[in-house]
Amino acid sequence: MRVINSQDMQEIEAKCVESYGFSASLIIENLGPRGADWISDELLQDKSYGEIMVLVGAGNNGADGLSIARQLVNRGHRVRAFVLFPEELKSAELKQQILMAENFGVKVDPAKKIEQLSSYFAQTQNEFLVIDAIFGTGVRLPVSDYLFDIFNLVNQYASVMVSIDMPSGICSNTGRKEGSAIYADYTLAIGLPKVGHYMEAGLQHTGDLLVLDAGFPTEILQGGSTSVLTVDSFKDLFSKRNKFAHKNSFGHTLVVAGSFGLTGAAAMAAEAALKVGTGLVTAVTWQENYQELQAAVINEVMTGVIPISELDKQAEISRFNRYDCIVVGPGLGRSAGARDVVLGILQNFAGPIVIDADALNCLSLQEDRTLLSERKAPTILTPHIGEFARFIDVPKEKLLKNPLGYLKELVESLNSTIVMKGSCTYLGFPDGQIYINHFPNDGMASGGTGDVLAGMIGGLLAQTTPQLKEHGIFRENSRFYAAVRCAVYAHTLAGKYAVDSNGARAMTAKSIIENFAAAFLEIENETQE
Repeated sequence: MRVINSQDMQEIEAKCVESYGFSASLIIENLGPRGADWISDELLQDKSYGEIMVLVGAGNNGADGLSIARQLVNRGHRVRAFVLFPEELKSAELKQQILMAENFGVKVDPAKKIEQLSSYFAQTQNEFLVIDAIFGTGVRLPVSDYLFDIFNLVNQYASVMVSIDMPSGICSNTGRKEGSAIYADYTLAIGLPKVGHYMEAGLQHTGDLLVLDAGFPTEILQGGSTSVLTVDSFKDLFSKRNKFAHKNSFGHTLVVAGSFGLTGAAAMAAEAALKVGTGLVTAVTWQENYQELQAAVINEVMTGVIPISELDKQAEISRFNRYDCIVVGPGLGRSAGARDVVLGILQNFAGPIVIDADALNCLSLQEDRTLLSERKAPTILTPHIGEFARFIDVPKEKLLKNPLGYLKELVESLNSTIVMKGSCTYLGFPDGQIYINHFPNDGMASGGTGDVLAGMIGGLLAQTTPQLKEHGIFRENSRFYAAVRCAVYAHTLAGKYAVDSNGARAMTAKSIIENFAAAFLEIENETQE
């Protein structure tokens, strides 16, 4: 599903009016019953909140809220709306919706002072379902002291908060807030999700995000370069496997990883690569850690030693073509020797490379930009937010204010795929496409989960390589891109199953691997529907 900014939204609405005969009133009327249906079905079936409160702004977001309020009254619920702005600021659509709402039985009161709202909360003494229809995408920051106080008040009293399009006080283009903003439990995005839902403060204020169908023609909602990551973005990857194939048909992944005390990272990445369906997996580490690695890996993973002598290095380089993908970095260390290994792989391996953790920390954007950008085969970098900030030499706080901008810039500069990991993960591809994967899961905030993801990416990439070699190596980059998207999505889904079965506190990175089967079964069922 496409993700848009406020300008995109304005263009969509303008095109609906110009090319399809829509009006602002029609869009508002489309939203009313759909928003009311969702609120009734999901929030009011087994719970009574007395009067439902609607906070109404001056523009069309307020009109959307009153259209929903009117439909809720029509379904038998009691609704009171507080209009927060004076008459001279109200849009024509809002004035019309106020009249219609009052005729339907919505109690509409002006709220000129915050004391009116605080008195209502204090005297009513109910649990409160609050609908935030103040700003939507039209907020201008900073908000006034009056609205600052209102946001804080309703955040304190609301039992359940539903925001229409955007939580008020959050910029739809950046996710930024200044001072205070509404904390939504649910946000009902109009037509499409907004970029601000997935960035900066928007991540914490949006709550569960759902999309309301505003009746826009499907064709004008499509396109764009930024999307939410879904199964549709990689479903063609899941053609049926050949039951008569042999292990070499499904690729051979090499994992170069581990150092003293950190061979578990190598073992985790290798097991993940194997259990996403790779035919063969080999894990190699430094000579002094080899026995530690052997004790850590599962039996099906082959093992070896990272060559140190020049003679051994040349022999290993000559054997690189037996691998279909290399994952380098988990627990590798940041020594000069580790950097030599990473550079040697980048310079001599002609297949896809996943650069994770210490391998990325061994590299320098200034020194190694040309080496990375001129590789003919796909290169995938998997930094978390802190590693990304270090790599581009930008403070983490500054990066978080514009993650998509920095991501696009680095992808273009390196001609590489980048997976910026976090509670919201951003994927950038050399074809200009950006994908957002937002599925917060505190159970995945533990050691080893990144190693698992690196192994998954490497394993799925390795399975695409033998097929593409038959047609001329690496011409179909879209297959590689799909493999990366699939790995990130499946990693998240397996994490969901892991937290469901283990709980967030008790789950580990190993729990994610143990839930691969459930995750891939769900994906395969979806892709075959």
